Amino acid sequence: MAHPVFVGLDMGASRTKVAVINRAGVLLGHAVKKSGTDFTATAAVCLEGALQMAGANRTDIVRAVSTGYGRANVAFVTETSKTEIGCLAKGCHHYFPGAITIIDIGGQDNKIIKLGESGNRSSFKMNRKCAAGTGAFLEEMSQRLDIPLEEMNELARRSENMIKLGSYCTVFSATEVLESIRNGKPVADIVKGIFYSVIKRVLEMDSLTDRVVMTGGVIANNPYIVQMAEDMIGRPVLLPELPQLAGAVGAALYARDEKEPQEETEEPPLP
Repeated sequence: MAHPVFVGLDMGASRTKVAVINRAGVLLGHAVKKSGTDFTATAAVCLEGALQMAGANRTDIVRAVSTGYGRANVAFVTETSKTEIGCLAKGCHHYFPGAITIIDIGGQDNKIIKLGESGNRSSFKMNRKCAAGTGAFLEEMSQRLDIPLEEMNELARRSENMIKLGSYCTVFSATEVLESIRNGKPVADIVKGIFYSVIKRVLEMDSLTDRVVMTGGVIANNPYIVQMAEDMIGRPVLLPELPQLAGAVGAALYARDEKEPQEETEEPPLP
């Protein structure tokens, strides 16, 4: 094998992420796409894109590990038993060795994971089955405001007088947003209030340790939320190079670290 690589796939309900690394753990290629309704097809497209970026072929894959909501719907992986929590922990500890608290804000859920010095998980919490505080919440709010999701980050930055939302429920928050629009409130102030409600809800899930790492698609696409989080906790937040790929990188590291199967050797005949 001229160019051995290891693949990690994180198939979420909203987005599918693929990471390709080498034996040194260097990220060579990656891809992100909406998961859609055909998980198998989406995974295949992401794999081809990541391999092309890495300058590798399918024959170069030593092992592939999948995680996430749709991890069982992937044909090319060698293992599907790794949890999203475990892969996020492994990926973040790879970038930031030592004790950390991981805040992951994804399309459908939020997680707070605490790791010890050696990367062992000491605790984790997830939000309940509610869209508030997730990427789905931001998508819903962008539709209510009739503005593209990708424009919300810059709008929030321009806010001069944030409008706080009183409710955490997506349905009630939508009503508050419509009321603010009807009262002629600036859209930028409304969007900043939406961002504030997201990070406030997550931070209230659990206490934080000294070193905080933030990951997930919401973080990758809305860096102003990171700045707001830093202001709220009073210290800098650590970010992986590509926050949305932390789980996929962790899965790829699991693929790399799996022990090679031992080859059976034929015993010499007895004299």
